[in-house]
Amino acid sequence: MTGELKLRGKVALVTGAGKRLGRAVALRLAREGASVAVHYRKSAADAEEVVAAIKSAGGSAAAIPAELTSVIEIQRMVQSAAHELGRLDILVNSAANFLPSSMISTTEQVWDSALDTNLKAPFFCAQAAAPWLRRTKGVIINFADTGGILGWPGYAAHSIAKAGVIMLTRVLAKALAPEVRVNAIAPGTITMEGDAPELEAEFIRQAPLKRSGTPSDIEDAVLYLAKAQFVTGQVLVVDGGRVL
Repeated sequence: MTGELKLRGKVALVTGAGKRLGRAVALRLAREGASVAVHYRKSAADAEEVVAAIKSAGGSAAAIPAELTSVIEIQRMVQSAAHELGRLDILVNSAANFLPSSMISTTEQVWDSALDTNLKAPFFCAQAAAPWLRRTKGVIINFADTGGILGWPGYAAHSIAKAGVIMLTRVLAKALAPEVRVNAIAPGTITMEGDAPELEAEFIRQAPLKRSGTPSDIEDAVLYLAKAQFVTGQVLVVDGGRVL
């Protein structure tokens, strides 16, 4: 835990928190003092590792399974998180898939999977969490993507879904104000442990800042939006300037 504990007494629910950026965000929120509900779908062992790491550092956490394409399971997940940890202050919609598909190759199955996971799920997570967040004057942080801004022809359904997350963020910010703030992060040029070296090299080439991003860059953005009391309806692009 950090000395300042900026989020002491807060409870966060992070979707897709067993792996990659979701995992990093869950661990960072815990280091800042928040209790964390660690959502997973299939990655039970990974989620339990996150919970164990948080608890070993003196924090509080619970692993909660849910299939986010099911509204009933989303509702159950949010209820479980709030009941197990006592309240809900922060919802981080980070669960996503990343399915390659062009306009020609996109099938109905790929379209439904991309839209259900990347757009439908964040909406219904927000809907289920809203009553709890209104009580605590909480915050929702959605994960968009630079693909939702630039538009990637090779990831058509994904880009469309993530563009929808940007509009979802704006609509929710208006609908849930003034009690709940809603913002989004659009990560780009982020590499993680295990990613191919050529991926990082390509990201460095594309970014004006001439480096790839790290999970800590995204963690910092989440922490900022969790605390920024006069910011709502915004998309914070964290990409080293790539969208320029």
